[in-house]
Amino acid sequence: MEKLELDNYDRKILRELDSDGRVAFSLIAKKLDISNNMVHQRVNKLYENGVLESIKPLINEKKIGYDWGAFTGITLERDCDSDKVIKELEQIPEIIECYYITGSYTLFLRIIAESHLHMKKILYDKLDNIKGIQKTDSIIELGCAFKKNTPI
Repeated sequence: MEKLELDNYDRKILRELDSDGRVAFSLIAKKLDISNNMVHQRVNKLYENGVLESIKPLINEKKIGYDWGAFTGITLERDCDSDKVIKELEQIPEIIECYYITGSYTLFLRIIAESHLHMKKILYDKLDNIKGIQKTDSIIELGCAFKKNTPI
């Protein structure tokens, strides 16, 4: 993947959007002492080049009833089946992140649930019924110490 070189203005614009994705471009322009048009052009370029994928809210899952979280490592019967397994995992709304990893597991998930019973149903009724999964290993999270974006 090609790395895009960001200049100082790109970085400042990204920092402003990171602190408030709803901020008006005119306010960014005023704060950075540049034209509104320049902010629009830079943001469009960042989208076109894939630096910005979207601007969406960061939802605090605990505030809407998802009090349980788990990190789950998945061992597959055959690693070459990972695409099929991932398609099945994507259909489970409570799985909010999925990573390819090295080491003991093929995939590593972040799962949220409303209760311990809900988590049990996700792990036992949903994950265990996906063809190609040999084993799962879950660690229950006790709370997020912090969450932040990529350094800009």
